[in-house]
Amino acid sequence: MREYYLDNIRYFTIINVVLFHVFYMYNGQSIPGVIGAFHENQIQDIFQYIVYPWIMILLFIISGISANLYLKKYDNFFYDRTTKLLVPSTLGIFVFGWSQGYYNMKLSQADLKIPKDINRFAYLLIMCISGTGVLWFNHVLWINSILLIIIRKFENYKLYIFLKNVNMNLISIIILGLGLFFSAQILNTPLIVVYRFGVYGYSFFIGYFIFSNEKNIKYLEMNYILFLIISSILGFLFIYKYIGLNYTSKEIFGSVLSIGYAWFSCLAIIGIGKKYFDHNYNFTEFMRRKSYGIYVFHYLFLSSCAYYLNKYSNLSPFFHYILVGASSFIGSVVLYDIMSKIPFIRWSVLGMSNSIKKK
Repeated sequence: MREYYLDNIRYFTIINVVLFHVFYMYNGQSIPGVIGAFHENQIQDIFQYIVYPWIMILLFIISGISANLYLKKYDNFFYDRTTKLLVPSTLGIFVFGWSQGYYNMKLSQADLKIPKDINRFAYLLIMCISGTGVLWFNHVLWINSILLIIIRKFENYKLYIFLKNVNMNLISIIILGLGLFFSAQILNTPLIVVYRFGVYGYSFFIGYFIFSNEKNIKYLEMNYILFLIISSILGFLFIYKYIGLNYTSKEIFGSVLSIGYAWFSCLAIIGIGKKYFDHNYNFTEFMRRKSYGIYVFHYLFLSSCAYYLNKYSNLSPFFHYILVGASSFIGSVVLYDIMSKIPFIRWSVLGMSNSIKKK
C-alpha cells in the first residue's frame, strides 16, 4: 500500500515553497539577490515568517520516512539516490543550470561585477554554478542518504530496532524537539545559509528511524489538535518578535522560538495529513507526479518573470504576485513535461531513466 498522506504532504509543502519564493522575491528584509520590497511595512511579508521555519525541515522528515519505505522494497538505494539526486545537482547544472544562473546573476547584479575581459568559458561556468538554486536540497539529501547507507551497514539494525520501540509521548516529543534545536546550532555553512547539514540531517534521520513507525504516526494523528494549538502560539510569538528581521540568519532560524514553532508545525501537519489526506484522487495523483518538476523548475519561471516585469512594466504589486506565482506553477509543469520526454535531458536534469516507457 502506498502511503498517500506522504505524497500529499510533500506536494503541499512544495506548493508552500513556491509561494514562499514568490513573496521572497519582493521581501522587505534586505535579503540580496531578489527584486526587493515595493514599499515599507509590507503585510504580505508575514507569509515568509509563517512557512520558512518548517517547510524544509518537514521535507527532510518526509524524505527520511520515504527512504525507510523504499529500503523495505528495493535494494538499489545508492544507485537510485545518486541518479535522482546527485546527477541533476551536478551534471544537470551544467546542462541546464545556466538558464537559472543567468537570471540569478541579473537579479543580484553579479553580472555587473564580473570583469569585462573574463574568459567566455569561465563566465559560463560561473553562470552554471549560480544556477544551482533549489538543487541544494538534492545535495543535502544525497549526503544524508549516503550516511544512512553507512549507518545501516554498521548498526546492523540494532539502533533501528531500539528506536522503533520508542513510544511516542510528551516526553519523547520534548526530547526529540531538543535534539532538533541543538542540531540547528551545528554544521551550518557560513555563507550559503541553506546548507544546514545539522538540522536537516537530524530531520531526515528522525524521519527514517522514528516517524517511519506506524504507531508514532498514529500518535501524531490522535494529537494533531494539541500540536496545532502549540504551533499557532509559537508561530504568533515568532512573528511578533522577529518580524522585519532577516529570518534566514542562523541566529533567528536557530532560535528557540523558530525551532519550537517548526517542530510542532511538522508534528501537526503530519498528523493532519495522516488523518484527513491519506487518499488519492485525480488532483492528488497529478500533484504527486508533477511536484518534483514544480520544485526543480519553478524558480526559473519565477525569477525570469519577476525580472522582466520589474524592468518593463508598471503593474501594481498585486499583479506582480499573481503573474509571478502563475508563471511559476504553469511554466514548471509545462517544462517538466517537455524535459521528461527528452532522453539525455530527463536523466541529466531530472534524474530519470534515459529510456522512456511507452504507454
